[in-house]
Amino acid sequence: MKTLFTLVESPSTPHFPQLYLELGIEAVLFDSARNLHRALQKQVPDFFVGEFMYGWGNDYAGNTLCNLDVTLRTLQFKAPKAKIIVTMHAREAPHIDKLLAHFPVHAVLKYPVLESDMRALLTEVAT
Repeated sequence: MKTLFTLVESPSTPHFPQLYLELGIEAVLFDSARNLHRALQKQVPDFFVGEFMYGWGNDYAGNTLCNLDVTLRTLQFKAPKAKIIVTMHAREAPHIDKLLAHFPVHAVLKYPVLESDMRALLTEVAT
């Protein structure tokens, strides 16, 4: 069975448990990046879903781009074959290219994310 890790940082994060079961994917939700990183020590996911939120200078060193920086870097190291799916609100569109310039992302889905969108994407990237 394939595994999908989802980092839930807002109520907007899509989650389709019935779809994942139909596709033979075990979905694991994490309420913090720290918990997800801890889980990566024991299990490597086939898929990752996370919401992109631009950082607007969110740290004193100015070297982070968004909320997903550390997680995506960790996935590159621990799960290099994982398919990365990023979700975002339309207001983040002017900044998504910055993320895509640094990380291999398989798909970007804009809200609202429909179950049919996720089904098509997971079916496509699973092959």
